[in-house]
Amino acid sequence: MTQRSLRLDAYILDVLMRDLVGHDRAPSAFIVYLWLWRATHGRGRKSCGASLGDIASATGLAKSSVQNAVRRLSRRNLIAAYRAGPTLAPIYQVNTPWAQR
Repeated sequence: MTQRSLRLDAYILDVLMRDLVGHDRAPSAFIVYLWLWRATHGRGRKSCGASLGDIASATGLAKSSVQNAVRRLSRRNLIAAYRAGPTLAPIYQVNTPWAQR
């Protein structure tokens, strides 16, 4: 297996990690954001489709923790989630509001 590097915006580790983990006390939100970052920005994509179960399995978090994390990240405009159909997995877009200033 070949290991590839993942380029992260410094803001994610310097500010967002402390904000989500320390201030919000939501480390699962930080883990989900990192996973979604990898699935999108890390692969040169604007969005990715994944069910809560897929994210839970990939991160080792409980499905309810992923659901709460997605809700928190959406409220903070760190991600956008939509469904193409009622039975399809959500499509996630990872936002970088700090870069849009």
